[in-house]
Amino acid sequence: MILSFLFLLISSIQQHGSEAESSLSNKFQHTSMKDQNGVQNSQHEKVITVTGDGVVHSPEFPHTYPRNKVLVWRLVAADENMQIQLTFDERFGLEDPEDGICKYDFVEIEEPSEGNILGRWCGSQSAPGKQVSKGNQIRIRFKSDEYFPSEPGFCIRYSLLPRSLPVPESPAVLPPSLQTMDMLIEAVSGLSTVEEVMKYLDPERWQLDLDDLYKPTWHILGKSFIHPRKSRVVDLNLLREEVRLYSCTPRNFSVSLREELKRTDTIFWPNCLLVKRCGGNCACCAQNCFECQCVPTKVIKKYHEVLQLRHRSGGRGWQKSMTDVLLEHHEECDCMCKSDSDG
Repeated sequence: MILSFLFLLISSIQQHGSEAESSLSNKFQHTSMKDQNGVQNSQHEKVITVTGDGVVHSPEFPHTYPRNKVLVWRLVAADENMQIQLTFDERFGLEDPEDGICKYDFVEIEEPSEGNILGRWCGSQSAPGKQVSKGNQIRIRFKSDEYFPSEPGFCIRYSLLPRSLPVPESPAVLPPSLQTMDMLIEAVSGLSTVEEVMKYLDPERWQLDLDDLYKPTWHILGKSFIHPRKSRVVDLNLLREEVRLYSCTPRNFSVSLREELKRTDTIFWPNCLLVKRCGGNCACCAQNCFECQCVPTKVIKKYHEVLQLRHRSGGRGWQKSMTDVLLEHHEECDCMCKSDSDG
């Protein structure tokens, strides 16, 4: 009887040990399967050696991804002279942000060499733009919490780029309506024609705006239609030769319209105009003259028609119109002696 009881006890212990061993083995096997598609511990990552194109995606893409996931991939180009480019699939959707911040479910890209986060994205916004590593590595991290999984998740295609080829970056340029006056001055000053200015200000209706500029109306009629002293197109090569040949003569000077007119609340285009001002040397003065100056002896004023840009009230962009500015021109000049007693 005692022997039978001992036999049953030993058999029960052996069976329980086998079940525990089988359970432990299944647990390790389950963990190993998880590691094939990333890891649960954010301190670990799956390293992928990149020799060509490939993809990394959220689990179950393009269907709903599971809850409570932290997956990290570090992509390493086999060739150290290559960079890694990431391109998001247009099908993109994660849990929505809170107050504009991706707190819960998100995918982020990190530059491992510097530890900089290149971007973090979530929600159902349009797919993020291309991302390029500075070196030969880049890290992708995906996190989901225990609530509100979404679909389709994300899919990122990675490819290699030669480091010697610069990757074009699209600078973030504010639309003209949001630019400060200094920013707009810098932008339009580099344009060559009034057509380019109008295209820059409004690419969609620039032709209509241009036609409106030169269309006289019953309540606005520029002074250049009335006064004959509007500036004329001149031969700049001839003017340069005259400057070389003559001293103390009216010659071309460029003047800033904002400074000349003291209109700091307005942008003019062109921002500078040529005017005739006295200049040159006065070598013909008498020897006993203390100082000889080239001064104007005949001054006239001319109207110049230019493009004027002013802020609309309420911050509604820029008002565009043609306007006439009155500038001083020197027609005749002479050398005047300044004696010691004048000083």
